[in-house]
Amino acid sequence: MDTFERWLLAGNRWVLIVLLAVMALIIFANVGLRYLTNESIEWAEEVARHLMIWLTFLGAGPVLRYGGHIAVDNLQDSLPRGLAVALRCVIALLLLGFFAFMVWYGWLYLQRAQFQTTAATQISFAWVYAAMPIGGLLLIAHWLLIVRGYMRERVFASDAHFDANASASL
Repeated sequence: MDTFERWLLAGNRWVLIVLLAVMALIIFANVGLRYLTNESIEWAEEVARHLMIWLTFLGAGPVLRYGGHIAVDNLQDSLPRGLAVALRCVIALLLLGFFAFMVWYGWLYLQRAQFQTTAATQISFAWVYAAMPIGGLLLIAHWLLIVRGYMRERVFASDAHFDANASASL
């Protein structure tokens, strides 16, 4: 399981790095071209927007596993340990349900939009909407890998690349 987790996290990170780099290059090229020639790449804004959508959904899993999403912890901090664990179990189930909801409705949107095409690139909107169910599946995978530590002690994963607790104390 540790090998799967390392490969999942490394693969997820590299996809995010590539998507962000491509998006930055497209925007930089478009801005440079606009200022140098008064012309712009007609598909640049659309592609950058779609890459941002993919970045958002694919990046939610790694942020979740490190505790980087906004959370209100006051209630569970004020409860006795047993009640706090019970509350975290309820929260874990609600999150899992929400992620499953994302996958299901993302799939429905993907199916409904598969015959519509984008304005500039003329690709199927299914490629854009696929970010939601794929991101939801990644959220489920990341969540299942860390949920035990979260429910018991409210512990999130940490490593040299990202540590929410270290950045919160700065």
